[in-house]
Amino acid sequence: MLQETRTTPLQDVGRGLLGSFMVAAGTGHLSFARGPFQAQVPDWVPMDKDTVVLLSGVVEIGLGLTLLFNKRHRALVGLGLAVFFAAVFPGNLHQYAKHLSAFGLDTDTKRLVRLFFQPVLMGWALWSTGGRKAWR
Repeated sequence: MLQETRTTPLQDVGRGLLGSFMVAAGTGHLSFARGPFQAQVPDWVPMDKDTVVLLSGVVEIGLGLTLLFNKRHRALVGLGLAVFFAAVFPGNLHQYAKHLSAFGLDTDTKRLVRLFFQPVLMGWALWSTGGRKAWR
């Protein structure tokens, strides 16, 4: 079982920024950015792309709000968010492999660079919540 850990003020700021980013991204999934997010849903996903975008938006908002307001389970939420980032990584690969432009990623170079950012997000989730330390 994950044990809760204390976090530093810098980790708290990082967690607040990440939580805010997740709420904003999730809101985009549900409204103004639904089309661009659909470009990231792989063709092999057995659901309507818009449904996947809407569901992932709800999950992102939930995780973001939990990061912002639930201190008791933050390490567990950090681990869950890292898993979420890993789960959506095939969408990033899909966008790169199919040469799909969205969110200003209009070249293969930009799309390739974005692939390397996903592990950064995973690390940020684990670091800012104390999830990495609690897992050990």
